[in-house]
Amino acid sequence: MKVKIKKKGKVKEFKLISSWKDVTLEKWTKLVDFHKGTKSSEALETIAELSNIPKDLIKQLELKDVALIMSKVAEMQQEQNSSLKRVIEIEGEKYGFHPDLNSITLGEWSDIETFIKQDIEKNLPEVMAILYRPIVEKKNDVYTIEAYDGDISIRTEIMKRMSAEQVQSALVFFYHFVTKLSEILPLYLMERLKEMNKQLPQNLLPKSGDTLG
Repeated sequence: MKVKIKKKGKVKEFKLISSWKDVTLEKWTKLVDFHKGTKSSEALETIAELSNIPKDLIKQLELKDVALIMSKVAEMQQEQNSSLKRVIEIEGEKYGFHPDLNSITLGEWSDIETFIKQDIEKNLPEVMAILYRPIVEKKNDVYTIEAYDGDISIRTEIMKRMSAEQVQSALVFFYHFVTKLSEILPLYLMERLKEMNKQLPQNLLPKSGDTLG
């Protein structure tokens, strides 16, 4: 999108993003961080990040022009495609979203949980690196991804180039899964513990009145 700014009788043309697809995960993380400051600093940093307008010129813009640009940015975000992108392509390689979250492993879940607790906003690339992995086999719409080994350092850097649109749709999908999981997980664990107790030799189970330790 082109933005024309008139200054001292001269009109200069600058570029503003034309779609939310143009915003990478790395840029989006910065935008989220800008939101923590004042409204004026947020507007300044956001416009500078999403356009090629120099900061000193942004500071000289009239408030009505700043408001117009920010409304355009907000409009793009509202118009983004919210459907989950199961397969994405970054620099020629295809990555698939975890094909079956119901079969997520304890290792995957533990690492995601850790990154969320530390700071979800700063650890979004890490979370995406767990949920999106290289596709090793694909037929039609069915695919398998690399097994999770916990080594995500290189893929984390790659995921920073995901579009914010892709990340946000993945987070919405994952959020709904976690909400559902939180409702059934305690009950599931109790059932599994009961089954395990039945399978254990009785001489290994504590007797009434015994204490553990």
